[in-house]
Amino acid sequence: MSGSASPSYRERNSTADRALDILMMFDDTHLVISGSAVAERLGVARSTAYRYLQSLVSSRFLDEAPGGGFRLGLRVLEIGRLARRSYGLSDIAVPAMTELSEDVCETVLLTRRTGELVVCVDRAEVATRAVRISYERGSTLPLNAGASALVLLAWIPQDEARRLLEAAELRRFTPATLTDVDTLMDRLTHIRRAGYSVTRGEFDPDVTGVAAPIRDAEQKVVAAVSVAALASRVFPEAEAALAQKVLVTAQKISDRLTLVGG
Repeated sequence: MSGSASPSYRERNSTADRALDILMMFDDTHLVISGSAVAERLGVARSTAYRYLQSLVSSRFLDEAPGGGFRLGLRVLEIGRLARRSYGLSDIAVPAMTELSEDVCETVLLTRRTGELVVCVDRAEVATRAVRISYERGSTLPLNAGASALVLLAWIPQDEARRLLEAAELRRFTPATLTDVDTLMDRLTHIRRAGYSVTRGEFDPDVTGVAAPIRDAEQKVVAAVSVAALASRVFPEAEAALAQKVLVTAQKISDRLTLVGG
């Protein structure tokens, strides 16, 4: 019968594959796994499963749990720490930004605030409908114009927001640009209540912006994600649906930022 039988699990997979399969058995509802569960998962004898488990224990990927079974070991925590150090905000955000850009066929921006300036950290766009706007990677934008800027101000303490606005040069870029501090403060209150910001021609005259906050593990707003679209392509009745998509993307990025931030 040599050569006629289907290859066994042992023949089809390397030791590394089996180790990864064991590690992938852990999730929020399976923090401890048993040798018998591993044997069943791999389709091997229990004695074989225990050899794999003991190999993972000796390399500190697993520990023997106090009540029996096996739990993730300290080596996994060390690797997680190194992985977190290797990720920047763009690495975390761009996949979700790209997904949003492809969904709505518009430019998506990632911004952060540095003092009285807002910095464009990254962008995602579909080539066929790219918007020719002033938001290039690394460019700085004012505090008082644009959906992202207002979102980044809306969730800091009000006295700090007022101080920043009063100290900044509040330029008027279009007739729709807000330059009065009290009016801007009222606008920030409205944004906090809504959970997102919508601007229409306040920085670029023909661009509508929709932005939502990105939060870290402590729920502090650390960045904003926004859609920048030609106003002629965003009808008022479509703004709410677009805002919901931006909010979903902001939550995805926030969740991943929380995970990476540990």
